[in-house]
Amino acid sequence: MNQVVLLPWPPAVCSPNARVHWSKKSRAAKAYRAACHVLAKQAGLQTPAGQALLVVEFVPPDRRRRDDDNLLAMFKAGRDGLADALGIDDNVFATQIRVSKETTKGGAVRVRIEPMEAAA
Repeated sequence: MNQVVLLPWPPAVCSPNARVHWSKKSRAAKAYRAACHVLAKQAGLQTPAGQALLVVEFVPPDRRRRDDDNLLAMFKAGRDGLADALGIDDNVFATQIRVSKETTKGGAVRVRIEPMEAAA
């Protein structure tokens, strides 16, 4: 059973390239984690049994080129929020990253959770 949730684009200050004070980054990450937690709960995601494949598709706000490793680092608080909502440790996720060719105003992160058996 695949489950999908659409999450907001991560805050720019959560980027490893952002040169901001740690407290500003911490506040932004905490707020993003909480927002992703609420959206995952509202989406009615079910806790996966065992390992799960987390397919994370970044739909950027514009056509600028982005590194997938930086995008994943920006999304760390969002991943933690998903795990919180599911009541699991995020170490059950194997992550697959995609950067969409499409864009959307404000950007978005489309997350699909698949059982590992189906992903193999």
